[in-house]
Amino acid sequence: MRQLASILLLAFVVAKTNAFYSPTDGVVELTPSNFDREVLKDDAIWIVEFYAPWCGHCQNLVPEYKKLAKALKGVVKVGSVNADADSTLSGQFGVRGFPTIKIFGANKKSPTDYNGQRTAKAIAEAALAEVKKKVQGVLGGGGSSSGGSSSSSGDEVIELTEDNFDKLVLNSDDIWLVEFFAPWCGHCKNLAPEWAKAAKELKGKVKLGALDATAHQSKAAEYNVRGYPTIKFFPAGSKRASDAQEYDGGRTASDIVAWAGDKHVANVPAPELIEITNESSFDSACEGKPLCVVSVLPHILDCDAKCRNKFLDTLRTLGEKFKQKLWGWAWAEGGQQLALEESLEVGGFGYPAMAVVNFKKMKFSVLKGSFSKDGINEFLRDISYGRGHTAPVRGAKKPTIVSVDPWDGKDGQLPTEEDIDLSDIDLDKDEL
Repeated sequence: MRQLASILLLAFVVAKTNAFYSPTDGVVELTPSNFDREVLKDDAIWIVEFYAPWCGHCQNLVPEYKKLAKALKGVVKVGSVNADADSTLSGQFGVRGFPTIKIFGANKKSPTDYNGQRTAKAIAEAALAEVKKKVQGVLGGGGSSSGGSSSSSGDEVIELTEDNFDKLVLNSDDIWLVEFFAPWCGHCKNLAPEWAKAAKELKGKVKLGALDATAHQSKAAEYNVRGYPTIKFFPAGSKRASDAQEYDGGRTASDIVAWAGDKHVANVPAPELIEITNESSFDSACEGKPLCVVSVLPHILDCDAKCRNKFLDTLRTLGEKFKQKLWGWAWAEGGQQLALEESLEVGGFGYPAMAVVNFKKMKFSVLKGSFSKDGINEFLRDISYGRGHTAPVRGAKKPTIVSVDPWDGKDGQLPTEEDIDLSDIDLDKDEL
């Protein structure tokens, strides 16, 4: 009996030694027998620590973890698993070291690892971020649930998840900058207002997104994210994950805008130089554009194919230079679109001629200098700075565009005698 009592006493001492937390600490002891009922089938958010009694780091965490449980009482449930006593749960959730802290949020089957500082404050912030995410998911709000990330700071920042990432980023033609963040990360929180401001300034040019790497670990792993915040650049057009590039700019809004702006210009295709042959081609070139650069070139009999192509090459070169302005570029042969020439007051003083038109405001400005690369460049530069004389479009409406045959790329040909039909000419015999 005395030996049995000694064994029971030893077992009790060992159990007490291995137990980090008592019921008064507010930390729920979790085991394979109660884990499903307490955690997986419960609607509450859970913070769960997997520990080993012999682990020094686990022992150091004890006072902070107790403080955490007290702070989150009634808000988030806090539990612990003695993984040394039974490895079933640690194996089930892929625990490979101690202490491992996991957050069981809305999706209990896919808990997220907490990799932040081991303080009550830092862990609590991560837990509250998960609470916020769950609440917004239930309410169906459009806002982000990033808990301090950039995406919570502005409507222009798009919240990305494992479910929508490929569809929104990879399968789109847009240029993207994506921030991979952690809710507890201080640098991420500092970036948030700058990220939101940059997203607003880059609207229509570059899309800015944010992905909570702690909630969507597989996506963060796919892009080899090892620190926070990590920013990746995705170029225009359909793309693959391997096309992602590292962002190496600064973290102020102006730095982000400047860096992304350079990428935007590099990815913007040169505008198409469209010949005005009917109303449809005119609308395609100019409709919806902030400005439309309209050139009227000499008749093909006055300027052969080589001459005309030289003018067209100059226009294409300048279109490439000013492509970030998203202007429309169009041209017509002199004398073919008389209503257009009249409304823009070009052509009367000779060809080639150019006018830049704002069809929304029905105002235009005419090139007064030389129709050369340098002359047009100076003219367009002044236009881009808001300088230069403007005049109202005659009639204050879009001019009538007639249908003509497009240029075949060849030199012009004078009509031959065979081309002239003499049957329609009624000559008086006395005039012969």
